[in-house]
Amino acid sequence: MQPAPPGPLTGIKILDFTRVLSGPYCTALLADLGAEIVKVEAPQGDEYRHVGPFQGGESALFQLVNRNKQGVALDMKQPAARKIAKRLALQADVVVENFRPGVAERLGLGAEALMAANPKLIYASISGFGQTGPQARLPAFDLVAQAMSGLMALTGEPDGAPMKIGESIGDLAAGLFASWAILAALVERGRTGQGRRLDVAMLDSLIALLPTAVAQWMFGASAPSRVGNRHPLSTPFGTYRAQDGHLVICVLNAPQFERLAACMGQPELAADPNFATDELRTSHEPELRARIEAWLSGLTVSQAVERLMQDGVPASAIAEAADAFSSPQVQARRLLPAMQHPTLGVIHTMEQPVHFIGLARGGQRPAPALGQHNAQILKSWLALEDVDIAALSEACVISGKGHP
Repeated sequence: MQPAPPGPLTGIKILDFTRVLSGPYCTALLADLGAEIVKVEAPQGDEYRHVGPFQGGESALFQLVNRNKQGVALDMKQPAARKIAKRLALQADVVVENFRPGVAERLGLGAEALMAANPKLIYASISGFGQTGPQARLPAFDLVAQAMSGLMALTGEPDGAPMKIGESIGDLAAGLFASWAILAALVERGRTGQGRRLDVAMLDSLIALLPTAVAQWMFGASAPSRVGNRHPLSTPFGTYRAQDGHLVICVLNAPQFERLAACMGQPELAADPNFATDELRTSHEPELRARIEAWLSGLTVSQAVERLMQDGVPASAIAEAADAFSSPQVQARRLLPAMQHPTLGVIHTMEQPVHFIGLARGGQRPAPALGQHNAQILKSWLALEDVDIAALSEACVISGKGHP
């Protein structure tokens, strides 16, 4: 593997005991910024190695969320493997795990034991419901967290069933907040010299993404509920039907509504007492929607969007995901760069979205093969000799493509 290009986290060593999505997404974001990530897998590998779509036997999902990492494979059922894992952890700046609460402690890799041996260690635990509370030890998948957070109850048409978000948003939110917390803890350690334990939950992370619903719960006349593709508090702000499909229109204030009315050739709408405020427009949403869609019925989506944007009204066609991924804007921002994979050739990957001005983007490296860097990591982190590594391989303590 080529050395990582220098980034803001160059020199930071992170031991990654995570699997599937929330933890790997967290550490992938940190790897994008130059951190040295060593992913520890069981002999059978991360579950995402076995989830499609596949090409040449490689999982796209695994590639995307384990980019830029190094990999070792340890049989944690063996005491020798647990000893190696602990030694690796004591060389790290950060340990990230997403075991169910209690599992890390049973393996001898809990925060208390590791931080007692290395007080500078930052130890991040990602789980469904956190390390405390009555639901802490419950198993969790993203869909469970979406259901329990209220997010599903807020998503969908008013007279329809609750709907999940079209991505694993609970996993991704937890991973994102975990990376954010790790960065904050690294800053704190630079000031105090002390590490920090971090407890990140999928449920907590989703609750933190619901300010509009919480505002309605706090001060609203009614409880937050499903409103379909429109905004629960602002109107017109949602999806509208045109001649050949749907588009979105986003109006948040009086000047924008005046521009919309003028664009529609109906400037009198802005003076209509039913539409005088955002709250009144929301109260009379069906009437206003009918007026807008009557105007849109004579326009194609592209015609409507062009007119609205020219008049300063935020609007857009609704892109299919594949079209969005290949759009000129996404390409210009280098969000899905190409990289060279050792067996697949040139493939696309992802990269964290923030542009650090003055630092080049790209240079992404593929996810590791199972155990690909066993020898390299055991030598560089633990100073083991070839004979020691060969013995570990012979005893099946380490495994995968990286064993001697």
